Amino acid sequence: MPDILLPIIALLTGFAFLIWSADAFTENGAKIATIFKVSPLIIGLLIFGFGTSVPEMLVSGLAAINGNTGISIGNAIGSNIFNIALVLGISAMIAPIEVKSSILKKEWVFLMLVTLVAGFLLWDKHLDMIDGLVLASLLVIFLTYTFKTAKNNNTHEFDEAVETVEKNQISKTWVMLIVGLLVLIGSAKLIVWGGVQIAQSFGVSDLVIGLSVIALGTSLPELAVSVASVLKKQYEMVVGNVIGSNLFNTIAVLAIPGLIHPSDVANEVITRDYPVMLLLTILLFVVSYKFHKKHIINRFEGVILVSVFGIYMWQLF
Repeated sequence: MPDILLPIIALLTGFAFLIWSADAFTENGAKIATIFKVSPLIIGLLIFGFGTSVPEMLVSGLAAINGNTGISIGNAIGSNIFNIALVLGISAMIAPIEVKSSILKKEWVFLMLVTLVAGFLLWDKHLDMIDGLVLASLLVIFLTYTFKTAKNNNTHEFDEAVETVEKNQISKTWVMLIVGLLVLIGSAKLIVWGGVQIAQSFGVSDLVIGLSVIALGTSLPELAVSVASVLKKQYEMVVGNVIGSNLFNTIAVLAIPGLIHPSDVANEVITRDYPVMLLLTILLFVVSYKFHKKHIINRFEGVILVSVFGIYMWQLF
């Protein structure tokens, strides 16, 4: 029992810091959008999408260096499943989320493309350096496109007016954004460590730990940021955060084990985990797109997404 006590304390402490940092990160991210007159969608895709994927990248890199590629691959795929099924599902259950048609025509299409490419690369049950380079090149294309879009897009309409940031507050805003991100990462690492210690005490495999405990731990920043965004009525940031994070997970996090420690891919990834990730990526479009009216993910559709997550977790264990 004493051996389990420290991991439990780490989990609870991590949750406490995660809640604070997600709120600070969201608020200051919205202010950055105001300062640079950048659309909230771009902020969601880049700052939130990349920022909240940093824990996945750190965990994947460390695991790959140590030869635990099952954790790396499970973390990338598991996080994508968590992001759509749990993060977007819970967010939609709190409040219906409006999705702009442009994100379904552009960003979702790119996400679907990289998901299919990732499936093709995993199909031979081996992830090597060439596969990693292919995924990394898609990351460069995505970043180039996003920066070009940000440069050409001067609109920054928010669902709710964001407080105007004065010039003397700009430095403070950046500092708080970075502090929020660092605390997000630190709290995620605490949660992951605590969760892994508990899971290992029950003899769970690396892949399952990566798909469940670590994927949950590294997806908690996305969940916290998305819920905070919903409560602040920044709905565009929620979808941007989920799609952006899944893009980074697929083309950056999944590339890391291939580049650092090429290895075989477990059969379960192809037969169980990747199909669920692909299904949820398609489902993201299905629940978002509505004919001849606003594209809104309603509460019932949020329940459907969370239900898919529940069924997947049941199958996993």
